[in-house]
Amino acid sequence: MSFETIRVTQDARGVATVTLARPDKHNVMNAPMIAELTEAALSLGADTAVRAVILTGEGRSFCAGGDLGWMRAQAEKDRSGKMQEAKSLARMLGLWDALPKPVIGQVHGAAYGGGIGLIAVCDIVIAEENTRFALTETRLGLIPATIGPFVVRRMGEAFARQVFFTARPFDAAFLMRAGLVARICTSDGLADAVQEEVSAILDCAPGAVAAAKALCRNLAGPDPMQAADITAGALADRWETKETQEGIAAFFARETPSWRTTA
Repeated sequence: MSFETIRVTQDARGVATVTLARPDKHNVMNAPMIAELTEAALSLGADTAVRAVILTGEGRSFCAGGDLGWMRAQAEKDRSGKMQEAKSLARMLGLWDALPKPVIGQVHGAAYGGGIGLIAVCDIVIAEENTRFALTETRLGLIPATIGPFVVRRMGEAFARQVFFTARPFDAAFLMRAGLVARICTSDGLADAVQEEVSAILDCAPGAVAAAKALCRNLAGPDPMQAADITAGALADRWETKETQEGIAAFFARETPSWRTTA
């Protein structure tokens, strides 16, 4: 597979590594990356030689959310276009969530917005101890709608309420308490910790692993994709408010929106 925004490699054990490859942009997501992650999920899911997938990011960050140019393009679309873009992101996350192979997230640096959505569709997440996380959408007048069903399903409503609307950064220890991070490691120990998880997976029968993952998803309740229409509509509603229009304009102009306190 040949891509522009991600890299996909596979070793002799059947372990595939998908690397977000926009390091100069802190691996922020845009339409091409969403499309390529969608294609990668479909290909890896169908490849019987693949037994496990590592999802990571090149450079200083795992994924710092959405690309500014992508956000500006969304702001200029009509309601239907905004909803279609949101559904494309939801479909990509849904395919990764349902991937019939274990997905291990190797997370470092920063994971904001959509980056937390990617973490939520990993089965096991190993985070570097200094990684910073945040859901900052409400600072712009937006909401973490598209990623919401995946994140809330994994961390639960109680933990989600602590971070969904405050926009405050949080650390790996918080996500570990919420159940979204399995292990916290030093930078030097991150790769080894991921390989320990890979080794444990490779000791198990691949068909049983896939069935056990499917069982977990079924027992957890409704598929997050069932909420795609609702979340796309909720996000489109926010885009059309004067509040969001002010927030986006202030963000690009590097100005302070009217609701921001200075105290």
